[in-house]
Amino acid sequence: MVFSVSALAVTGVILFLLIRYKALGIVSATVALLFGFYLAKTGAADSIDQIMTTFRDTVSNW
Repeated sequence: MVFSVSALAVTGVILFLLIRYKALGIVSATVALLFGFYLAKTGAADSIDQIMTTFRDTVSNW
């Protein structure tokens, strides 16, 4: 059985848990959200996507 979860879903769950257990405040979460949103618009988005794809493939094959 193949189980696939998007990176967005995983980071969303992590962010939710950090907020839920008060390890991350609302302001910090908002800053993290905006940082990710704006980072996606830069030229670094392709490099980050390649790094995350490589990481996912490495974890999958481990």
